[in-house]
Parts: sequence; C-alpha cells; structure tokens
Amino acid sequence: MAAEIKPAPGAASSKQGSSRKPQLINKLEGCNDDVNMAVIIPGEDGVISISDDRTVRVWLKRDSGQYWPSICHYMPAGATAMDYNKETRRLFVGMDNGTISEFILADDFNRMNHQRDYLAHTNRVASIIFTLNCEWVLSVGRDKYFQWHCSETGHRLGGYQCNAWCTCLQFDNQSKHAFVGDYSGQIVMLKVEETECKVITTLKGHSGSIRCLAWDAERQLLFSGSFDQTIIVWDIGGQQGTAFELQGHHNKVSSLCYSGPSKQLISGSEDAMIAFWTMDIKRQETPEWAESDCCQRCTKPFFWNIKAMVDQKTIGIRQHHCRRCGHAVCDKCSCKRSSIPIMGYEFDVRVCDQCYDLITDRDRAPLATFHEGRHNIIHMDLDESQSRLLTVGTDRLIKLWDISSLLH
Repeated sequence: MAAEIKPAPGAASSKQGSSRKPQLINKLEGCNDDVNMAVIIPGEDGVISISDDRTVRVWLKRDSGQYWPSICHYMPAGATAMDYNKETRRLFVGMDNGTISEFILADDFNRMNHQRDYLAHTNRVASIIFTLNCEWVLSVGRDKYFQWHCSETGHRLGGYQCNAWCTCLQFDNQSKHAFVGDYSGQIVMLKVEETECKVITTLKGHSGSIRCLAWDAERQLLFSGSFDQTIIVWDIGGQQGTAFELQGHHNKVSSLCYSGPSKQLISGSEDAMIAFWTMDIKRQETPEWAESDCCQRCTKPFFWNIKAMVDQKTIGIRQHHCRRCGHAVCDKCSCKRSSIPIMGYEFDVRVCDQCYDLITDRDRAPLATFHEGRHNIIHMDLDESQSRLLTVGTDRLIKLWDISSLLH
C-alpha cells in the first residue's frame, strides 16, 4: 500500500473515455478569491458557492442560459465549509474563525435569512453535515475537534478531540456512525449518541493526509481520498477489515462522490482529471509487501545482505516488489509492467515475470475511465436526479457537467 505509481507520460490518454464522457454545459466565474466549495441546488437550475473572499453566492440560471448571482452575502470571515438541506432549505456555513452560521433560503432563492450561530470551533471549519432526522449539526475543524450541536436549540451536545487537524467528515444516518479523516492520514470511526460518542476503530492505510470521504449507505462502504494520490475502499459492513486500493490519479485526490444507482465512484484530483470507477464488481485486496534478504525469484542477495554477498562473491542488488503477489524481487525478475484493474491499478505497474505470465488480456480490461476536467479540482458535487456533476478548481471557476452518458 506504500507504493507510489508514476504512469508514463501520455498513459492517461489511453484510459480516457472517448464516446462516453462528461459534457461541459456551463462555467460560473466572478469570485475574487479561492472558491472552497459549491453545491448544486437539487431540483433547481441553481448553485450555492462559498469562498475565501467571505461571500456566500446563490447562482440562478437566467433566460440567457448563463448563471448569475441572485444572492451575494458577506460573512464575517472566509467561508470554508457548508451543507445545504433541500427539504428545509437550511444552509449551514462554516468559517475560518470556527463559527458556523445557519440560514434559511427563500422560496425564490433571492434572499437568505440568518437563524443562529454555532460557536463550534476555535479554528477553520473543515466540514459540516446536517442530519435532519436527528436534528444534529456535525462538524470538524483545524482545532482537532469533532463537534455536534442540536439544530433546534443551538446547544453543543458533545465532542471528540483527534490527534491531528480534522480535514473531512462523513456520517451514516441509520447507524449514527461518524467517520473523521485527519491530517495524519488516519480515519477515526465513532459511534455518536445524544450527548456522547465512543471510538469504534481507527482506519490506517494512507501515507498522506485524508482529503475527502464518501459513503455508500447501502453496502456500508467508506471511500477515502488522500494526499498520497490513492483512494481506499473500506468495507465497514463486512467487519473483516477488508480494504481495496484504487490508484490512477497523478496528484492528490481532493474530492469523491458516490452514485448509488449506477454503483460508481467519481473522484476528482488536482491532476485535472475526473475518474469514474466501477464498484459493482468484486475487487481484490493488494498484498502485503514481503520482507526478504534476497530475491524471492532468483535468490540473488540484496545489497544489505553482506554475508550472502561474501559467500556468493557477488555484488548486492536493489529490492523491488511485485504489485500482484507482493514478493520481494530484483529488477531483472520484475522488468515487465502491467495494469491490474481488479486490484485498483489502472495503469501499468511493476510485476514479476511469473505474475506477468498469469495476467490475461481480460484481466487488463479497465474498470475505470479518466476524463479531462480542464482545471485542478478541489471539490465536486453530484446531482443524480439531473445527471449533473459540479467541479470547483484552483482557477476559481465552477464548472457544470452533463454526465448522463456515464451514469449507466
């Protein structure tokens, strides 16, 4: 799991979809600072965005076909996180100063009325989730705290301190399990009660900070994207500690969306690519890397095995690992490359000669497609009812895509 994939230049183009691909239908621009997040208003031709320029903007589609702000509300500090509830039109906005403000949007989306403030954190709010059935406002921030408040009274109900900056959050309404990703690369799973929570387990597998989380409530799968450029699929419902890797991005994975009806995971990265991963097939776990003092294929000693080097009167060689079997091998015994989509390797990786001979053309059939987003993606939002995908980039642009041809 520690392997870093460096696909050959131009390799991505062979995996990109040709006939079925996202179609860019609109661009929203005009923000004066970094856009941190944006969401599609369900059932409406509208978008809500928040930015470091302290604005909350509600964009509506005009007769011209372009989106223009119907609301531009200035917050006391930079707006860093939000959650919008369609049923109640309640909008929760987290800020750089740690406060969360609650608003209710008017029926025509031309006005937003302030309801209350939650003094949730002492540092930047990283993620917010409002759960209507519990009337809880859950949040995480750079003060290392996971907090939850009552949305009816505004009172704090409980909290949990993590070991590092909290970076993202997911919540299962049915089981009341919260998943908190942090800057150290760990994910803490918590059972949340009315006024207390307890740690269930800590998920460890990433070598970089957790950037985003997504949740499949039906199959109880947790998806995590990381600074280490990988995605890990955690089988929470199976309760066996099973985890699958998905590797294909060339930069940090910054956003994840899961489509339940089509059983597809959509990932966005700062490599400007949007990936669609097929998740309705049984995947294989990547093997643990073996430790050995000599090549497990030809038995030649590695360079730290001084005794074997002296006995065999030879120079030690460098150690590598086969991505398919996990054996410790030398370069000569692992000079071939192959994709292994069933293990999440969508691009060619190092495999030993023995494994290479076992991999068939059918095994190499891709289980993901990669498409150009045309900007470095830092956030995404999915509206399955309209088959629309929203992307936010480092270029301060918000893009709307038609992905109906991909949500099969």
